[in-house]
Amino acid sequence: MLSLRVSLSPNSNITLTNRSNQYNFRTKVLATTTNSSSNSYNAAAMELGRGPAVALPEGLKLELMPKHVAVIMDGHRRWARQKGLSVEQGHRAGGEKMQVLTRLCNQWGIKVLTLFAFSTENWTRPKEEVDFLMELCLDLASSQENLDECTRENIRFSFIGDKSILSKSLREALILREETTKSNSGLHVMVALNYSGRQDILQATKSIASKVNNGHLTVKDIDNNIFEQELETHRAEFPEPDLLIRTSGEQRISNFMLWQLAYTELYFAKKLFPDMEEEDFIDALKSFQPRERRYGGSQKI
Repeated sequence: MLSLRVSLSPNSNITLTNRSNQYNFRTKVLATTTNSSSNSYNAAAMELGRGPAVALPEGLKLELMPKHVAVIMDGHRRWARQKGLSVEQGHRAGGEKMQVLTRLCNQWGIKVLTLFAFSTENWTRPKEEVDFLMELCLDLASSQENLDECTRENIRFSFIGDKSILSKSLREALILREETTKSNSGLHVMVALNYSGRQDILQATKSIASKVNNGHLTVKDIDNNIFEQELETHRAEFPEPDLLIRTSGEQRISNFMLWQLAYTELYFAKKLFPDMEEEDFIDALKSFQPRERRYGGSQKI
């Protein structure tokens, strides 16, 4: 789980300190260009329905860019331990890195970015850490400055997961953030908060069963489309990720979007999430672009 602050300034600094250590964490993002090649890219992006964006980095092709990228942001506590910092400082550093990723996805015309921020299993962590993370979520959702930035950048927010056990103040703040940004047509950021892939499937099943029981559906009506409309990701234009990135060297999906990831391409980065740089995200996209996605069909000849 990260600090969910999304500040889109070109350069950001954060100084993390404890009694005996100081760490200066500086992020880097692409500068917006106004040359003719950028204008040509913008025209092509508009034709593909991606909206205006800056030129892609060398080696990436617009027509092969994923529309939906999901990220399991892993390694914040390990990162902090390696640097002699507190767990809270690790989460804050990850939040700074998320600023970079959000800006890049917005610039590169990616339509949906889903971030696995807090799982249903994360409640077993120390209470002090969980309380800190929930407070960070509340700070973000309540930040008028952050909301103004998202409005300028045309970013939309959704929060998926079971919000019933969150504090009333946090639930209200999340709802307000969703309502305020719902008309934005740029990058759609979905934050998975108290989320479980199994629970998502279970609640969809219960909803369909209830509709059958009430006579609103018949068993014969149930198909993939009906089921997918009951999943929490139905609100996204592209609900199934094209690419899943997991950091920190772990090679599992950890109960994340189990239905939606059926044909998603997977990329496992060895770096801890706070250590991920722009070049590392580019490498993930370069790995994705040449893959032939057959969805169980035959290879094209």
